[in-house]
Amino acid sequence: MQATVRPLTVREFSMFRALVERETGIHLAEVKQALVNARLLARTRELGLRTFSDYYERVVDGGDDELVRMINAICTNETHFFREPAQFELLEGSLLPRFIDEAAHGLRPRRVRIWSAACSTGEEPYSIAMLLFARLPADWSIEILATDLSTKVLAKAAAATYPMQRLEHVPLDLRKAYLLRGVGSQDGKFRVVPRIRKLVEFRRENLIALEAVPQGSFDLVFCRNVLMYFSSETRRNVVGELVDRLAPTGHLFVGHSETLHGSDPRLRTVVPTVYQLFRESE
Repeated sequence: MQATVRPLTVREFSMFRALVERETGIHLAEVKQALVNARLLARTRELGLRTFSDYYERVVDGGDDELVRMINAICTNETHFFREPAQFELLEGSLLPRFIDEAAHGLRPRRVRIWSAACSTGEEPYSIAMLLFARLPADWSIEILATDLSTKVLAKAAAATYPMQRLEHVPLDLRKAYLLRGVGSQDGKFRVVPRIRKLVEFRRENLIALEAVPQGSFDLVFCRNVLMYFSSETRRNVVGELVDRLAPTGHLFVGHSETLHGSDPRLRTVVPTVYQLFRESE
């Protein structure tokens, strides 16, 4: 018989709220108490515990594995292929032609490096990879680093297999070229083809404690619909870290409901939600 777990109290919510912000930077509003209760309930029951205080003690005393499990449960991971269409139009219609022209004049190598921060289940980096592979000349190098805090979503991203309903926003030419329809036990699903999958490296990284993401390396950084979950101070710090990772004149993409106005003086607005690194010497 499953243990009956006492509902999450205000004090317990405050404990988890502080722990989550300390470990991830995510600021949980007071209205999220019911959500935290729901997302942690199954694991608390699974461990045979009767209160969320007991589970909290298990998290803080049980090592990194249980902490990661808790973070996986709390994190919201909403995404789809070719999300924010206007940004992909800018990438295809303006930035890629500029990169090609600059390379033709010896102003840049025939290579594009991209970081998809908070990549969730992989739709974002695979969308970028498909577009770049299709639109750049064949001799260009494409390197995409995709990171997330949740090991659960990273495993799904690496599997690169999705339900057919996710095809909706993928352009038809890219759908035909780079996605394989499942058969037999995989009926109703599709998978990204190997030549696209190999362009993307998935890695666990925490945006408030970056370890192995090199500075000054990326032409494009995508960090969309994530900054909204941070406090204003954490947001400024994270934006600073993202900008540090941009190559000279690199671009930073954020979500449609996010703005970086006043977050970092090194950024200038290209279009709403897209920013470029600007140096005084330029």
